Amino acid sequence: MGPVVARVGDAVPVDLLHGLLEHAERGGGPEIAVAGESCSPAELIDRADRLADRLMPGVPVAVRASGSLDTVVAVVAALRAKAPLVPIADDSGASERTHILADSGARAILGEHGWSDVDLPVVTEHSGAVEPDDGFAPLDASLVVYTSGTTGPPKGVLLPEPSIAACLDGLRDAWAWTPEDRLVHGLPLFHVHGLVLGVIGAFRIGCGLTHTGRPTPEAYAAAHGTLYFGVPTVWSRIAADPASATALRSARLLVSGSAPLPVAVFERLRELTGSAPVERYGMTETLITLSTRADGERRPGSVGLPLAGVETRLRGDDGDLIEPDDVTIGALEVRGSTVGGGYLGRPEATATSVTADGWFQTGDSAVIGEDGFHRIVGRTSLDVIKSGGFKVGAGEIEAVIAAQPGVNEVAVVGVPDADLGERIVAFVVGDVDAGRLIDLVAETLSVHKRPREIRSVDALPRNALGKVQKARLRES
Repeated sequence: MGPVVARVGDAVPVDLLHGLLEHAERGGGPEIAVAGESCSPAELIDRADRLADRLMPGVPVAVRASGSLDTVVAVVAALRAKAPLVPIADDSGASERTHILADSGARAILGEHGWSDVDLPVVTEHSGAVEPDDGFAPLDASLVVYTSGTTGPPKGVLLPEPSIAACLDGLRDAWAWTPEDRLVHGLPLFHVHGLVLGVIGAFRIGCGLTHTGRPTPEAYAAAHGTLYFGVPTVWSRIAADPASATALRSARLLVSGSAPLPVAVFERLRELTGSAPVERYGMTETLITLSTRADGERRPGSVGLPLAGVETRLRGDDGDLIEPDDVTIGALEVRGSTVGGGYLGRPEATATSVTADGWFQTGDSAVIGEDGFHRIVGRTSLDVIKSGGFKVGAGEIEAVIAAQPGVNEVAVVGVPDADLGERIVAFVVGDVDAGRLIDLVAETLSVHKRPREIRSVDALPRNALGKVQKARLRES
């Protein structure tokens, strides 16, 4: 079978801050606004360089990735210093951040963070500096972004500068993204959508950026952008607010990602804004690999075509490759210039995620049409829950709950939810305080990873081999 492939676009210098630096050097350019604070490109570079002077190439540093201008300064500083940045969720719990900091080898935290349990040095624009241990081996990555911990603790994905650049250049082509745009979003800054696309993307392209702090319909309506990013939960809330949605009629492009956009929301947005949204698909490990094009057909439920430099193919349960026919479901595999550098410190996990001939196994099932359009059917596994735009691993939630007194068994699944996409539900065998368990997960992991519901059951359904049948739980 011939894999579906897109042509490579025009070359742009690899520097991820290319557009921002051009503006700063000329002394002009569009404003950068984050949660009510704003600065010019030159002011941002000046602040970032004071911080970058205290960092070292190849030495990882972490940041509490809140929706703030301070976080954006830290991102730019790390990129300027060639210091791998480890973004940590603003609402992370002690157990989660302890694991990420230890696993990543971060030598310092950029900026005041307020975490009383973290004793790493703090580096600011005016104090502190990174000093690695003797014999430290530099890490070759711009970012180390942690996965959702599907089958255990989260894994760090190495994202090198060329992979990020290839992804953003592919989206520049697909979305006709130019310096004349003003990007608006309010997405978290610790994962690919909000950080790589929503901050670094704007700086590579050189467009204006407004981060609304929180992605509310009112904030999006008041921002007067040309390009908006959101997850299905954000777009669902906007579609339910006709006044805010109508205010987006002047926008050039609405982009949805991180989970499938419900068809009803797609159609309502088209009706209220006058523009059908574009959907895209990707993973932390591969960055964005597929997208509907700004100048092409926009189909509800479709994530479009491969970006420039990306190839895709489908594999059946029998191991054979599947010809695109718009009907047959197969396991989606990708390869190309956007794929990252594997898992930090986990060569076995990296090796098992790639086929013998070099294709990354996404773990998602898809259908490809004869015209190359892709439709994501869902996870091959049920253990990744997409809730409110976040990818949440069931395994790490189960581990926290299972360790509590009174819990005999637990299984965590995502059940369909009109607002969140999927709602996290824990099925527990035992005598427990449901409210306390929910609070415990929020405190230990992250607030967005807490179950929205605890269901007490007498037993978990299992197959003949003793494996919990999560599909049955999800349907119950």
